[in-house]
Amino acid sequence: MQYHQLDATVRSDRTVRRRDFLRCVPAAALAAGSLSWPEQMALQASELKQDKRNCILLWMAGGPSQFETFSPLAGHENGGGTKAIRTAVPGIHISEHLPRIAEKMDDIAIIRSMSSKEGSHSRASSLLRTGYLPTAVLKYPTFGAVAAKELAQREDALPSFVRIGAGRKSGPGGGILGTEYNPFLHGDPKQPPANTQPTTGTNRYRKRLSLLSRLQEPFAQTGGESQVETHRKLYDTASQMILSPQMGAFDLTQEPENIHAAYGESNFASGCLLARRLIEAGVTFVEVHCQGWDTHQDNFTKTPELASQIDQPIAQLITDLKQRGMLDSTLIVWMGEFGRTPRVNPRGGRDHFPRAFSAALAGGGIRGGQVIGKVNEKGTEVADRPVSVPDLFQTYCRSLQIDGNHEYMSSIGRSIKIVEEGKPITELF
Repeated sequence: MQYHQLDATVRSDRTVRRRDFLRCVPAAALAAGSLSWPEQMALQASELKQDKRNCILLWMAGGPSQFETFSPLAGHENGGGTKAIRTAVPGIHISEHLPRIAEKMDDIAIIRSMSSKEGSHSRASSLLRTGYLPTAVLKYPTFGAVAAKELAQREDALPSFVRIGAGRKSGPGGGILGTEYNPFLHGDPKQPPANTQPTTGTNRYRKRLSLLSRLQEPFAQTGGESQVETHRKLYDTASQMILSPQMGAFDLTQEPENIHAAYGESNFASGCLLARRLIEAGVTFVEVHCQGWDTHQDNFTKTPELASQIDQPIAQLITDLKQRGMLDSTLIVWMGEFGRTPRVNPRGGRDHFPRAFSAALAGGGIRGGQVIGKVNEKGTEVADRPVSVPDLFQTYCRSLQIDGNHEYMSSIGRSIKIVEEGKPITELF
């Protein structure tokens, strides 16, 4: 087969299996560097260790209403009139606002019995992303930082932890693991990352780095060695990234129109597509934010609109990863910091409710097509199989093959476990 014939075949079917691609691509094409970006990513992904695990956290900032998403209370006054629809799995019903996700329920497991005691946005956001409540003494690492430390391949040029669609004060970072495990913040997935294009040619850029190193040497020799070393490490990491051809992973214009259409047009949709590309390029943990779920008023207008922004992209992300043979090694987590109150307030909204809320998982060895736990008929209490935040984190660890009992040492000499207490949700596996 001539390479131009192969190229046409591959371009006509973007879901071609990596192994099939590798069996038929001629060595001459590889040597000539004539592969398109999707073909390069397929090749690179195939060369990654088969047991390498990744995670995509779909973070619903503000606390999504469980009753208008994964846990409708159809027929009860607390349900607010939201209808429940059938899914691909008989007996499992979710909100009418998520019809595309309903079609993918074979791959999704719903947890309807999440429970915590923290109803403050900042504290609950920290709890649900680090496994710990924040303290003034210790900065606990977010789970993305933990995954990056435990799973990332150090030779990768791209950041091992990328946070998409969030502001600069977007939540916890590397904490006691250090600044090198802070997330790389990328606000607008439709645009290339800011300040990642060298302002000069590569050779001149490297000469400037060399000059900077020489200028720092006197300070290092007079007591500033640790500061200089930290500064150099940051510059080396950033330079490796921006000079790498892997930065093409951030360029969504390299995706064909049919793929863009399959994900949808919202910023969250672009974030999900970018998450797939980054995982494919070797990034370990990607966090995609969808803002605006703090629906204290007009819940029944705002939540359906928000659900429409996430429904198609999440369904397509699952499809895309599955078709590329990457879903088994990639854990997808959908959640926010808490749920919303069963009782509708006088402003037509729902307030903070950590006592009983929902999360959803897919991929990463998770057995889809099931529901864990349930609430009572009013939605006010967990009625069966309560799941704590440590339980959820132990589940992440089992999925990603991380030892949840592993301990890190803080700067004050205190050992901190990745997860304190908790047990994995064994039914999910």
